[in-house]
Amino acid sequence: MRLNVPLTGADELDAVRTVLESGYLTQGPRAAEFEKGITAVTTSAHGYAVSSATTGLHLTLVALGVEAGDEVIMPAFSFPATANAVAQQGAVPVFVDIRPDTFNIDPALIEAAITPRTRAIMPVHAFGLTADMDAVNEVARRHGLPVIEDAACALGATYHGRAAGSLATAGVFSFHPRKIITTGEGGMITTDDTALAERLQVLRTHGAVRGDLFMEFVDVGFNYRMSDVHAAIGLAQLTKLDWILERRRSLAASLSERVSAIDGVHAPVTPQGLEHSFQSYVVTLDPSIDRDGVIRRMREHDVETTLGTYGMHLQPVFVERFGSQEAALPAATAAHRQALTLPLYPQLTDGDLDTVAEALTASVS
Repeated sequence: MRLNVPLTGADELDAVRTVLESGYLTQGPRAAEFEKGITAVTTSAHGYAVSSATTGLHLTLVALGVEAGDEVIMPAFSFPATANAVAQQGAVPVFVDIRPDTFNIDPALIEAAITPRTRAIMPVHAFGLTADMDAVNEVARRHGLPVIEDAACALGATYHGRAAGSLATAGVFSFHPRKIITTGEGGMITTDDTALAERLQVLRTHGAVRGDLFMEFVDVGFNYRMSDVHAAIGLAQLTKLDWILERRRSLAASLSERVSAIDGVHAPVTPQGLEHSFQSYVVTLDPSIDRDGVIRRMREHDVETTLGTYGMHLQPVFVERFGSQEAALPAATAAHRQALTLPLYPQLTDGDLDTVAEALTASVS
């Protein structure tokens, strides 16, 4: 059983065929339509389709004026793309520990990480569960800092009735095949800030402003656009979003019933007032359980699993550049070593969930 299988079919094939037959393959009307679709979901004023969430994070940092030597605060527990986007600007990712129950940044620890060089705070909505954004935004407000939601996993997630991607200065989504919906590769930046939106639009397309007859280049920009081929896939996927979210949440609830009965295994939690998108279903194993051994044994049962995500502070590149911070980040370190991602995607059946739970029971024993 695979960890994830994208939900694609005839609708996506037909959408791509239509674009190929049109002869308009690069960013065009389908990308613009996809942007409108995502901003409708997030209730954001502006949306900009980009080639990936990583380029979306980088573009947002550039547009906000983050430069070499600046610092950006983020949780220590995330896929390294979060920190890579900062390092690509010559800036410094400042790792803050997480809450063990939600895997999200601990807002109570952010203030102590702020220095005169801090230029932004970048919370990550871990596995589709929004960070405690009211608390994060309050710290940011006191210090006059913009907040970028790394919402790569969180399309459709909500925080006290408000959509992920609308909770801060800007939000960035991913449409990688493991995400809620996919475009193959691709991302989206959402914002209500008109000035930031105008800057993003220019920087995304080579620093160009289009006139009546041709473009004029006003900045050193990037080619971070999404093609109409990818956007067409996304549009087909959007028609299924509500069902996908409902199905993921239902499956997650059923899987939690099963895994909660297994000694040493702790199901994911969703705080009151939040709606989890369950891009990934991640459990925590007791410290006495060899997580990597469980991954290997689950494989013997033909069930694919993996770690939750990465303690970025433990990765060689960041240790080499910024020094070891393991002792200062105990919750992120524990999550890196003991979190386990189980299969969860809409095509699974109750029988599949039984298979996962049975394999996990055998593998942790």
